[in-house]
Amino acid sequence: MSQNHYFVIMEKKELRKGWTTGACATAAAKAAFIALLTGDFPDPVEIRLPKGQTPSFALNRQGLGEGLAWAAVIKDAGDDPDITHGAEIVVSVQKGEKGSGICFKNGAGVGVVTKAGLPLEVGEPAINPMPRQMITDNLNDVEANPDVIVTVSITNGEELAQKTMNPRLGIIGGLSVLGTTGIVVPYSCSAWIHSIHRGIDVAKASGLTHVAATTGSTSEKAVCGVYEFEESALIDMGDFAGGVLKYIRKNPIEKLTLCGGFAKFCKLAQGEMDLHSSRSRVDFDQLSKWMGEAGAGEDLCEKTREANTALEVLELAQAHDIALADLVVKRTKEVAQAIVSGHCHIEVIAVNRRGEIVGHVS
Repeated sequence: MSQNHYFVIMEKKELRKGWTTGACATAAAKAAFIALLTGDFPDPVEIRLPKGQTPSFALNRQGLGEGLAWAAVIKDAGDDPDITHGAEIVVSVQKGEKGSGICFKNGAGVGVVTKAGLPLEVGEPAINPMPRQMITDNLNDVEANPDVIVTVSITNGEELAQKTMNPRLGIIGGLSVLGTTGIVVPYSCSAWIHSIHRGIDVAKASGLTHVAATTGSTSEKAVCGVYEFEESALIDMGDFAGGVLKYIRKNPIEKLTLCGGFAKFCKLAQGEMDLHSSRSRVDFDQLSKWMGEAGAGEDLCEKTREANTALEVLELAQAHDIALADLVVKRTKEVAQAIVSGHCHIEVIAVNRRGEIVGHVS
């Protein structure tokens, strides 16, 4: 089936789905394996995904040598803002010792696991279990139980990895090969949420009992001014508060500090789990009620209802010595505490755009 047949509807726009790094690696591996057996590369090469879809991938480059073949596929992440969109996934397949089965290795641009808490053992190539299974299943479709060494590389992967959470997660030397279904859903940001979950796992496996989830670099700097966190305790949740809270409900940790911008926490206090500006909005009527609850008169409440931004409301409250931010973080904590169902103590710190703490509840 053509890539162009996969679409999702969002905000009245037709957004194209794409392919995970694991799916691209599977296609390159299958093409290389067929060439190793026959001397010819299938181009395009069709693969079978876990849910039965059979997409085809064009090869970008390929090569054949004695006892080894390799192929490369350019990753198309569709309309998803994926750091690996356009990356070249290169896989070589060479004959292994009889009875060895399929062995996985990392080439240039694919990282190695150095910390516990991930779904792979320390020292293993950062090729996740499902991509390994996809590659295994597709090679077995060509020849049952082959004895081969599969090496996955990503061109410029080490440089790209610096823009991800991999270094913090203890994945050193490059990117991870990810994907559970083989398909990237636009704006699901599944890779980011995956990194949040693995970050929590690594922190727990390291014996940490207190982690901080922040909405960006400004809030991370602010929370590090309050606590001396080691790097493994810092989770970059971005806009995905729900990704943190729902995972901690099932994987409890003793204490979680949420630190983020005032506007984002206004939305979390309203019960929004995705804090991105395109997917949730500040409710100024609700903010007006909180302004009144914090002690403001009707004139300030009316100005709040008519405000354009949460920052405008915050500055209005500060100018009149109204502790609105403290009330917002209190409401934020109540929402977050309810989601984790008492399995974690929640602390909330709100900051302004300069990184100054404007609200704090512990």
